[in-house]
Amino acid sequence: MHWTCGNRPVGGERFPSRQRKLDRVGTECSVYLMATRTLARFLCTAMLAFAALLVVPVEPPLASAQPCPDVEVAFARGTDQPDGVGITGLSFVESLRLFAGARSIGVYAVNYPAGSNFDDRQAFVRTFVDGMRDMHSRIQFMATNCPGTRMVVGGYSQGAAVAGFVTADGNPAGLPTELGLPGPLSPDVASHVAAVVFFGKPSERFMRDAGSPPIVIGPLYGPKAIDLCAPGDNICDGAPLGRPNAVHALYPVNGMTIAAAQFAAARL
Repeated sequence: MHWTCGNRPVGGERFPSRQRKLDRVGTECSVYLMATRTLARFLCTAMLAFAALLVVPVEPPLASAQPCPDVEVAFARGTDQPDGVGITGLSFVESLRLFAGARSIGVYAVNYPAGSNFDDRQAFVRTFVDGMRDMHSRIQFMATNCPGTRMVVGGYSQGAAVAGFVTADGNPAGLPTELGLPGPLSPDVASHVAAVVFFGKPSERFMRDAGSPPIVIGPLYGPKAIDLCAPGDNICDGAPLGRPNAVHALYPVNGMTIAAAQFAAARL
């Protein structure tokens, strides 16, 4: 005898007890199919929502006619990530929106190559300097043109190094001045910066092996900074220079972007 979920076997009416069992099986199968379809729809919706998050457009630089946001996040993406703030930056921004209440939040993606040519010291240093100039310019611009906006400055991986150099007391030692270093931020700018967040910031050992100076946060920004390094992340845990391991990619999902958002929101 052959049957499928929800279909009675031919001649089943001659065996009432068997028919009742088959009816029950048919009902259970129908419920199972409905649950399966519901789960599929849920997963599909979740995937679409996540995909939408990945393509959320980063807000362009403020035009004079646009109102200043209550908060702006200036974030530098990691090595070889596509233009924008990167997945870690998106995760942090969306987490910050949850904790910022009714405040409006603008987003500025630092414009720099985020290159990965670590073997060419000049190219490696140049990508840092490009990021430093752009982030420095944006922070100064916002402090002048939107003095009521609270700034949150941050970065992931190479972007964290960029943010670290920008918030240093002066230009990093050993970087060639002919590359056009922006110099330190004006002291009065510090009061506009509510928080500084670092994810997977390259360690002193990593930077030394790459031929770059260490990242030293200035005293005006150190007390408002959070430096997050996932256990086992070889970029920030003091391991020798090398390609990032799998742990280095987990910041969007390991809870640290949420912790950083709580830290920043408490200082807005």
